[in-house]
Amino acid sequence: MRWGLLGAGWIASEMALAIRDTSQQVVAVGSRDLPRAQEFVADHAPAARAHGDYASLVADPQVDAVYVASPHSEHLEHALLAIRAGKHVLVEKAMAPTADAAAQIVAAAREADVFCMEAMWTRFLPHIDVLRQVLDSGILGEVSTVLADHSIPLWPDGPERLASPDLAGGAMLDLGIYPLSFASLALGGITEAQGLGSLTDRGVDRRMAFVVQGPSGAVGSLATDMSVSSPTTASVNGTWARLELETMFYQPTTMRLVGKDGVVLDTMTGDPIEQHRGLRHEVTEVALRVAAGERESPVMPLDESVRILEVAEGLLSSLRPSRT
Repeated sequence: MRWGLLGAGWIASEMALAIRDTSQQVVAVGSRDLPRAQEFVADHAPAARAHGDYASLVADPQVDAVYVASPHSEHLEHALLAIRAGKHVLVEKAMAPTADAAAQIVAAAREADVFCMEAMWTRFLPHIDVLRQVLDSGILGEVSTVLADHSIPLWPDGPERLASPDLAGGAMLDLGIYPLSFASLALGGITEAQGLGSLTDRGVDRRMAFVVQGPSGAVGSLATDMSVSSPTTASVNGTWARLELETMFYQPTTMRLVGKDGVVLDTMTGDPIEQHRGLRHEVTEVALRVAAGERESPVMPLDESVRILEVAEGLLSSLRPSRT
């Protein structure tokens, strides 16, 4: 696969490094600022072409797939730009700021017959693949609860995109989306959700604790906060055993299978050095599915991405005073 990176920020640089770990390549980078694109190419993808606008990037005939690495608020516009150019798209999580915008992306990709996926990289990491196999095997017994949190002090001194309402800022779409997606995987979907939290003085969500329920009646207790540091751990708890994921559960990390008597039955040790180079697994997923002629991934289905955003929207709306 030959990739075009739409955006020249930090996450795009991490993706460029991850792509270099595969047999794929970055052939083009686009930014609204040509010198920035040129600097990015020099630093991270020396063989790529630099484009000073996104229209030129998606029109580049050498590009097979576009990675949308712009802020959440721009995902709809930029994903549609790539789709209408006939490119496959990998859209950084969260797929869009709203469920309706995500649904528009999905509908456009299906109509254009191109591959589309939300870049929820956690779904494709080795320990999460093992977690999925454990769930399918039933060795946990009946899953009853899921616990997960993700809090990092990125506000008020962090990037403007997290603080700004115009850029779809807030904790949920950047941090909380991880425990929400994790719970959706472990519970087999989310049917109900309720939460409590508070907003910043600019009106974006600072923190939220929320509970969700899956179709079996099992529940998840989740939390996110962009002003503090938390353990950022997770567990899936069944009647026979549980899976415990160590800190930074959404990255390559250590996972333990623990019996109901508290005895550790097995351990899968993560590689902390790998960190964001684990993005290569989702890149490989895109290439494999495209090569097979498929247009979405069963590991991160498009309809599930939309549903997760519906849940996130509902939770966020409960923080904002109703207008009469």
